[in-house]
Amino acid sequence: MDRTAIRLHLTAWAQDGILALFVTFFQIVGTRRVAPADQLARLSHPAELGYLLLAAAGLALLARRRWPMPVFAITALISVVYYAAGYPDGPGWIALFIAAYTVTAWGDGERSVQTVGVTILLLTAVWLLTADLTPIQTAGWVFFRIGTAIMAVVLGDMLRARRVVAAEALERAERAERTREEEARRRVDAERLRIAREIHDTVAHAIAVINVQAGVTAHVLDRRPERARETLVTIEQTSARALSELRAALGVLRDAADGHAPALGLSQVEELAALAREAGLDAKVEAGLPPREVPREVDQAAYRIVQESLTNAIRHAGPARVTVAIGYGPTHLELRVSDDGRGAYQDAGRVTGGRGIVGMRERAELLGGELTAGPGPDGGFQVLARLPLEPEGISR
Repeated sequence: MDRTAIRLHLTAWAQDGILALFVTFFQIVGTRRVAPADQLARLSHPAELGYLLLAAAGLALLARRRWPMPVFAITALISVVYYAAGYPDGPGWIALFIAAYTVTAWGDGERSVQTVGVTILLLTAVWLLTADLTPIQTAGWVFFRIGTAIMAVVLGDMLRARRVVAAEALERAERAERTREEEARRRVDAERLRIAREIHDTVAHAIAVINVQAGVTAHVLDRRPERARETLVTIEQTSARALSELRAALGVLRDAADGHAPALGLSQVEELAALAREAGLDAKVEAGLPPREVPREVDQAAYRIVQESLTNAIRHAGPARVTVAIGYGPTHLELRVSDDGRGAYQDAGRVTGGRGIVGMRERAELLGGELTAGPGPDGGFQVLARLPLEPEGISR
């Protein structure tokens, strides 16, 4: 059998209304039950004032959430009047203690506790002065009243402190969540920028080589068909390689199973030089032996810097001589790609146009390195890069 739980949702005013009626009823009936028979008549003199004070204290709880301090002050004043008039003891103090609890639980902390504490001390003095402590039953009610008042203040302050701790924990959790979201957004932006650089370098290099080879093919197609066949093979290989790299870069965005980028690095620089030679450059690679394993991030960045430098040389330097020098120091990898710049475009296009040099410099700076590009000391153009072998922010 399915059991359905029925929950009664009440507003704060409804809850306080039920509480106020219950406390009013309990204070009046409870006082009549526990008070000695010879003292019951006092509740009706003068003119039912004792009953009115008990009822007023209970009904004041209707406004305890909206005006907690005035409600506490009213119940405290009623307590003073009630016991100073000599009315019988009993549970007529419940409204006062609920009001004290409300102030300390929902007040502003230490100041509320101090205000309520001082008021309870004054009430204690009034209770002790107005009570007849000779009968043990009467004395018991007075001291029970004092202990309950202190307990109400302590419980209210404990609830307030617990709520403050919970609010601070929630704030820390929300702040941590915002920090995670900002970090995730930053990582997404960095990955988007990395993919954009990868696509730029891949496409720019391939298009530059294909453009040169297509021009050669158009020029020698009729006179030297075997040379045209060689350039078409170069175009085919270059485009296939570019498509493979492009597919890998875009596969990261699609989260495809085959979207792993190929292992590009300095070991493939000779292939770049071969493509540059087929595009008409006199390309030469001078590389030393690495003293130890080069971090993958540095290896890939160095490859892309060399690739973009050769792309610029193909586009702007003409039939120039290009040298790719790779040197390994104890802490840094040094790259130098220089040409003699004998082409018609010289260096202006490489310095002022495109995003190639900006992208190379960003790659170097992301690793904590540096890159400069400009006219060489003997003419032409050169790119100098210095990459740390222990890149910043990357653990190995």
